Amino acid sequence: MAVLKVIEIMASSPKSWEDATEIAVKTAGKTVKGIKSVYIQDQSAVVKDNKITEFRVNVKLSFEVIN
Repeated sequence: MAVLKVIEIMASSPKSWEDATEIAVKTAGKTVKGIKSVYIQDQSAVVKDNKITEFRVNVKLSFEVIN
């Protein structure tokens, strides 16, 4: 039986929500091993002068703690 843990993190990117998600997974992967899935909980953006300048995601990452 596998046991998974879920953590919630936030990340941002000047490119896209997809890039922000990639950054979240890559950054978490430096200290969290065995990431199994990512769930995008929220998306938001910063707007300046009628232009999106920053894409933000709030994600939940699941990883295995016991196999």
